[in-house]
Amino acid sequence: MHPSHATPMDLRVTAFGAGAVGAYFGGRLAEAGASVGFVARGETLRAIRERGLRVTSPDGNFTIDPARVSADPAELGLADVILLGVKTWQVTEAAHAIRPALGADSFVVPLQNGVEAPDQLADILGAERVVGGLCRIIARIVDPGVIRHEGAAPYVGFGELDGRMSARVARLQAAFARARGLTAEALPDIQGALWRKFLFIASVSGIGAVTRAPIGVLRQRAETRELLERAMWEVRAVAVARGVPLPEAAVAETMAFTDTLPDDGTTSMQRDIVAGRPSELEAQSGAVVRLGRDAGVETPVHEFIYRSLVPLELRARGELAFRVE
Repeated sequence: MHPSHATPMDLRVTAFGAGAVGAYFGGRLAEAGASVGFVARGETLRAIRERGLRVTSPDGNFTIDPARVSADPAELGLADVILLGVKTWQVTEAAHAIRPALGADSFVVPLQNGVEAPDQLADILGAERVVGGLCRIIARIVDPGVIRHEGAAPYVGFGELDGRMSARVARLQAAFARARGLTAEALPDIQGALWRKFLFIASVSGIGAVTRAPIGVLRQRAETRELLERAMWEVRAVAVARGVPLPEAAVAETMAFTDTLPDDGTTSMQRDIVAGRPSELEAQSGAVVRLGRDAGVETPVHEFIYRSLVPLELRARGELAFRVE
């Protein structure tokens, strides 16, 4: 059956990365009956092969067992769509690894934090292979092959980078519409949506990592709430300077969204830095500083965050050695 005539459940999906994002959104599609293969490595690969992929969630627990899983995307067969759930620093490596899984009409939807993944993928695979994407969820890996959704209503959005509505995007939305425990949208302005999320995630992640405080504290203390707002204004200024017209209301709307999140919520970047693991610092506050500099926009809050956390990032990557008290 030609892809343009296939039904949503004929969609062949590869979730590249079986961490919190790939496992949850790929798992929900598999639970709904879609053909989903998962790319995983190491202990995660072994755990999923032996016990299936397990997700606990306030919106309903589920297990995909048996799960189609491999370290090699080519073993899973050609995919119509690849949901890219790796960390930001793994995007380039993943782009090369997924080539054998791409058919004539296949496309990739990056779900990373940040705003640079679509361009990175387009440089390697070609712009026609890339559909912009983003997601929102507070979830973490609790054991290999076991994910816990802890908060935030799971959301996934995607859209063509040029703003047109296409048959492939409509087909992906139709597949997600059959899945429970999430909201999925086909977006006419994916660039604006990516920057709206970036405004939130870079600011909350950075300030959360510096203070080591959860979202409830960040928004309740006057000092950190003001710092959050300043950080968000900086991201908006960079977006506008780069031709993405985020309205001024985006900051107030993002703060209102932050007020709905669980008090004990934290971001993945914050958790990685606190745990001494490599993080997405370069793709979040680092990107705000870098993109702001290129656009002639000063970003003092994010510059402070970035410079404060760089030593810990280098330590996590084995490039510096020092004790952390």
